[in-house]
Amino acid sequence: MNAERLLALYEQVAEAPDAVARLRRFVLDLGVRGKLVPQEPGDEPASELLKRIAAARADAPKSGRNGKKKLVDPSLTDLAFDLPGGWSRTRLSELVRVVNGRAYKKPELLDEGTPVLRVGNLFTSDHWYYSNLQLEDDKYCDKGDLIYAWSASFGPFIWDGPRVIYHYHIWKLPLFSESDLDKQFLYLFLQQKTREIKDAGHGISMVHMTKEKMEQLAVPLPPLAEQRRIVAQVEELMALLDRLEAARTAREATRDRLTAASLARLTASDTMPDADAPGALPAEVGTGSASGKATNKDSFPANARFALATLPALTTRPDQIKPLRQTILNLAVRGKLVDQDPTDEPASDLLKRIAKRRRGLAAEEGVRKKKPVEPLAEEDELGLPANWAADAFANLIDPRATISYGVLVPGPDVDEGVPFVRAQDLTLADHPAKPSKTIAPEVEAKYARTRLSGGEILLCVVGSIGKLGIAPQHWAGANIARAVARIAPVDLLDRDYLLLFLRSDRAQGYFEEATRTLAQPTLNVGLIEKLPVPLPPLAEQHRIVAKVDALMALCDRLEAALTTTDTTRARLIEALLHEALDPATNAITEAAE
Repeated sequence: MNAERLLALYEQVAEAPDAVARLRRFVLDLGVRGKLVPQEPGDEPASELLKRIAAARADAPKSGRNGKKKLVDPSLTDLAFDLPGGWSRTRLSELVRVVNGRAYKKPELLDEGTPVLRVGNLFTSDHWYYSNLQLEDDKYCDKGDLIYAWSASFGPFIWDGPRVIYHYHIWKLPLFSESDLDKQFLYLFLQQKTREIKDAGHGISMVHMTKEKMEQLAVPLPPLAEQRRIVAQVEELMALLDRLEAARTAREATRDRLTAASLARLTASDTMPDADAPGALPAEVGTGSASGKATNKDSFPANARFALATLPALTTRPDQIKPLRQTILNLAVRGKLVDQDPTDEPASDLLKRIAKRRRGLAAEEGVRKKKPVEPLAEEDELGLPANWAADAFANLIDPRATISYGVLVPGPDVDEGVPFVRAQDLTLADHPAKPSKTIAPEVEAKYARTRLSGGEILLCVVGSIGKLGIAPQHWAGANIARAVARIAPVDLLDRDYLLLFLRSDRAQGYFEEATRTLAQPTLNVGLIEKLPVPLPPLAEQHRIVAKVDALMALCDRLEAALTTTDTTRARLIEALLHEALDPATNAITEAAE
């Protein structure tokens, strides 16, 4: 394979989620199967290399147990493909010694001396231990040595640091004859084999990847000249893939920034810029003012529609749908998603009716009397549209079912007990027949005030702060956990609008700010009650809910389409690579066309 063919293949699979990673693996697969570079009839066959390596092995120091060993795993000791002409099949133990590192006791690990190379130092850990022990030379690793980490995070490395003592969870793999085996080729083979082992489920832990298995790995050995050609070609193609990956990363970052900027501008609380300001949305999509400059009032609805219509073109991955959904919610609760109708009953009048309704309900026998709550923000601080108003959350709640936590100590599950709703049960749709836990009736009876009737909004207040759910009607009679707060708005409000608000950044950000950190994040009911709620006229609440439902359905379709596309791309890349690796195929022309 050359760079031109790799680019042709990349063009076919470029948008697959892990295209570059799969192509890297593909290049290694081609290399170890003899399909990356052409075979040269004049190359000395690998069988001759093995004769000289065997002679060098006979003179090398012995390590481990001698004698014939039982085959440990056919999937590791056999090759699943035919070898090209001039290649030979051998075992790793015939090419290298697998030398154990040193196991240390804690007192032997010091703050100075010779560095002790542990598996963590090969990956992410910068913390080093040291030793002053004088050991045999085999226990040291020098720059350029081939090593293999065999614990849970396992794989080959060519050490690029100073002289170190390597730890017990690392093997050193000194070649018997460096003049007859290219170390870089062996390193590439071990990279490919490690990935294959991981994909097959082998070697996940220290129990599975043993020295005995390592020594018996089947190695496809090319002629020495071909080994070097393979290494050179792999390096060239990997460098090309690095550039392709960097270009893709930059492209995705630019697209993400553009999408994020578009969404942020739509939800900004300040005035939108004029149409001819830098970065403004196109003026032709707005209504414009007499001067030809689009104002916030005139242009925003059209600009919002334009942005929501064009954002799907920028949205190419399923994970990008989440911020789009959140933007829709944020627009909704700022009055920027649907038009205001001046003939709607003002929200201030609605609040008066709500207050009257709450007074009537509070007068019922047994209802606890509570004074109205002052919100933590004034209406003018919220930048509300005309005919909107705001009030504290508590002043919108049915006084017969104030915002409350549930059962503090539920106890064990009880057969035929009372269904018990915990944070993990919270969802907005697709509810099971009942929650997974039940509690004793005598425990639940002490918390009758938080017994569910069905239809309440449920809010997580411990741990996953802000997580929301709806209590379906078939959960009536269940009770809630201490980590869950019940919210029952008065019947003059559109409950679904209130739920949209609670999902918006305004409410979620408030919850985050209001969270107290004890053993785990905890949200106080008193602070929930003071949450300022921007309230549209009731008719507009209904229009907002309908619009959000329609846009969320659009998001659902877009997300499903992107997921399907990703699946199709993944299947395409698998099919192309499988075809190229088919034992009967000697080239990748078909895959690249």
